[in-house]
Amino acid sequence: MINLSQQIEDLMVARNPRGMQTVQAALQPGYFWRAAQMIETAMASDSATVLIGTGFPVANTFETDGPLGAIALYQTIEKLGGNPIMVCGAPLADCIKQDFNTYKIAVAEADNREQEARHALEQLQPDLVISIERPGLNAEGNYSNMRGEDISAHCASFDHFLNLARCPTIGIGDGGNEIGMGNVIDALVSLDIKPSITCCDELVIADVSNWAAHGLIAMLSNARGEDMLAGWNNIEVLRYLSAQGSVDGVSRKNTLTEDGLGSELSEQLILNLRILGGFC
Repeated sequence: MINLSQQIEDLMVARNPRGMQTVQAALQPGYFWRAAQMIETAMASDSATVLIGTGFPVANTFETDGPLGAIALYQTIEKLGGNPIMVCGAPLADCIKQDFNTYKIAVAEADNREQEARHALEQLQPDLVISIERPGLNAEGNYSNMRGEDISAHCASFDHFLNLARCPTIGIGDGGNEIGMGNVIDALVSLDIKPSITCCDELVIADVSNWAAHGLIAMLSNARGEDMLAGWNNIEVLRYLSAQGSVDGVSRKNTLTEDGLGSELSEQLILNLRILGGFC
């Protein structure tokens, strides 16, 4: 499993548009397998509750990278018998609440962020917390996008859900400004970003955060001997998000793309993951 994990880890950063190959060197190999094991362990509890935080604010809406992977993880956790809950701010929370169990977080003053998370954790009692492509607080206590722009006024806070959780936490990111990247803060100095300082128990990286979700599902598939990527329809989920008003995080346009990349690249990557797992 460690060998498969390392193959997946290399595949995930092969394009390297934002320097994740550099960050990979700072991580102990096997992180996809360790994160998958966290999910498996959580599933050992009856109707385990898994919080999935996602939604990166872009152009007064949300980007496709993050929510698509969150949906993939949500559906997988449901198949495994868990109780997934999407945790996100407006407008994403309002757009998906009819289709997914959703907990809405609000844009709050810094002094209220911790209180909001504490209340939610006490209410929801999660067995696992996952953050996928959620902005992470930087050293100045603000949120920044990949252009270095301060987006705090539009960004609900998910950081304290991980900081205060009494259960394992997983962070997924692709650029250095996401929750979890505090684990490798020293490896981010060469990147042209304002890095996140928020940490997690296990950091998982990829060239596109959505891809990391597929990689985790591939690890779970291999562990269980069941191809849980077989029924995934990437373009259909992109169409669903587009209809809700999503934009590509790079172009800021309402297109069926992820970080400037066409769906066919994600579809090929998923096929490669299934081949690595021996399912194709």
